[in-house]
Amino acid sequence: MTTITLKINERTKAGKAFLEMTNVLVKDSKGIEIIATGPNKTTEKKSEIYNPEFVAMIKKAQKSKKRTVVDPNDIWGSLGLK
Repeated sequence: MTTITLKINERTKAGKAFLEMTNVLVKDSKGIEIIATGPNKTTEKKSEIYNPEFVAMIKKAQKSKKRTVVDPNDIWGSLGLK
């Protein structure tokens, strides 16, 4: 058995056509089953991805004057370890 997950924009012509075609094909088929429809329940809002305490800590560090800026092209040198 193979499971395929698709993300379809039902507002577009192609999305509407694909959904309609899929519904017609699946309607009388015993070999194909639609398990779930609707928006993906596993996606979260960007603000809910991180722990609020972690976000507060990062925002506080951004305002602080006491921080080290690392140059990605010269990491050891920017840390004073060269």
